[in-house]
Amino acid sequence: MEETKSYHQFTNYKDFEDFKRLDFIVESINSLNSKNISVLDIGCGNGNIAMALGAVGYNVKGIDIDKNSIELASNKNTLPNVKFEVYDANSFTINNSFDAIVCSEVLEHLDKPWELVASVFNILKPGGVFVATVPNGFGPREVLITKPMQWLHRKNLDKSIISLKKMLGYGNTTLQSSNADLTHTQFFTKGKFAAMLLNAGFKELRWNNADFIERIFPYSWLTKRIYFLQKLDCAFADHIPKQLTSGFYTAWTK
Repeated sequence: MEETKSYHQFTNYKDFEDFKRLDFIVESINSLNSKNISVLDIGCGNGNIAMALGAVGYNVKGIDIDKNSIELASNKNTLPNVKFEVYDANSFTINNSFDAIVCSEVLEHLDKPWELVASVFNILKPGGVFVATVPNGFGPREVLITKPMQWLHRKNLDKSIISLKKMLGYGNTTLQSSNADLTHTQFFTKGKFAAMLLNAGFKELRWNNADFIERIFPYSWLTKRIYFLQKLDCAFADHIPKQLTSGFYTAWTK
């Protein structure tokens, strides 16, 4: 995989895994073999993926329920073929509307993700591509970081750890979204996630691994400073069982 592609410059990404995920999304939509493609980016956040897809040449509509994220994305956007709007994907009433739909790092935040998956199935054109990426709910990052931090938060014991991370240069934010509430409410296994998509009527096209442990604190303090370690971790993740990776990249068709 090339480290730098022209559409990378339309993002604020810095980490290798973010680019790896973006490349998977682009390659999955490229499989449609057409430039005249309409793309819906659900939960587009700050617009990184939508603008990268626009730079490839696709007509992209990015939607999110968070007004701050959409405002930031709109202010950054310089591409006439990319539009952003505050919108709930479940509100779409026109079926078979988009050639490709992206839902990246979104479904784990929803109380009823299966409802959004059902909406996506209706919105997607027959033969289109749905790209969904989620954390592995029982992978290293969720088990060692997300779940313990959520437990500490419930006990009101997380403030000292957050303060320590800030001292080491970590902000309690993400480049993907400006939404103040990014709590994970779903912890997908490979089987549970696949079943949700298959039950909605989708057929699997591709399933790739994300990273392994490069974003697990305190090791992440080192990988944040040594890009090669990020690359090495992502390459290692490609050769381990899916159940051991920290995230899933998936592509589906209708």
